[in-house]
Amino acid sequence: MPMPRLLIVKTSSLGDVIHNLPVIADIRAHVPDIVIDWVVEENFADIPALHPAVSNVIPVAVRRWRKHLFTGNTWHEISVFRKRLAGHRYDWVLDTQGLLKSALITAFAHGEKHGHDRRSAREPLASLFYGHRHAVARGQHAVTRNRQLAALALGYAMPETLPDYGIRPAAGSLPAVLPERYIVGLHATSRDSKLWPMERWITLGKHLSDRGLSLLLPWGNEDERTRAAKIAASVANAIVLPRLRLGELAAVLANAVASVGVDTGLIHLAVALAVPTVAIYTDTDPLLTGVSGAHPERSLNLGGIGQPPSCDDVLAALDRMIPV
Repeated sequence: MPMPRLLIVKTSSLGDVIHNLPVIADIRAHVPDIVIDWVVEENFADIPALHPAVSNVIPVAVRRWRKHLFTGNTWHEISVFRKRLAGHRYDWVLDTQGLLKSALITAFAHGEKHGHDRRSAREPLASLFYGHRHAVARGQHAVTRNRQLAALALGYAMPETLPDYGIRPAAGSLPAVLPERYIVGLHATSRDSKLWPMERWITLGKHLSDRGLSLLLPWGNEDERTRAAKIAASVANAIVLPRLRLGELAAVLANAVASVGVDTGLIHLAVALAVPTVAIYTDTDPLLTGVSGAHPERSLNLGGIGQPPSCDDVLAALDRMIPV
């Protein structure tokens, strides 16, 4: 008998992709021999690839295709992608994204299609593309919603266990020689309103330096690199990292004493890797998108909408989690 196959459609963003990882452990506890493939945006393909139970990562480039929709190369890539999806018959095709773009991708695949019902989907029209529509209450954390949808689609009881992300960095993926003891400062995010003031990063870095800890500062674009350089210029033990792939940054995080970061997908990656983590919220609600890991004592959400935490708050949280 062929092994059962599942296709997960969760394309973006980085935090959403990470929040979907715990469904894999849940599903495998119910169907141990299942083969799992995952469709994901090309920029985030490193994340499901970190999970040993994901057999095939199938990159999609919707974000890039939209910018070049009328070029022959774009339509060629779309054709290649559709043929790759058509290469397997799936027992379940599970869209946990609930958007029109993910629903259209789901429609290309062969198999029983599952997703949110009209009231549960982020874009209600997406539900029209599923043969099986499931009600998942809004107002819950994203990890919980994903786990509930997977349980409904595959017909098992929603687990009461804490989320198991199941990822580990690839061997040999550390990009360079790093300090012995360091904290990763995830200072960059998609909206200025979610940033933590630069002077607080500098104060934090100085306190860490006094305790023999380096502050490592990753970046993904020139604005973020400039911000990291300004912080590092005022902190003795701060290091601006080279630009890294997600897989390389995962290895850096996994070897850190701890991470501190604003509301960004990378802070969820740190928690998924079981790194002690302080998450800083200034303009979003941590009840819905805060860090949520298998070890609650090793992760903490601070702040909220219009309530940025102080540097003392962050240091006190680190003191509770790690010996600094």
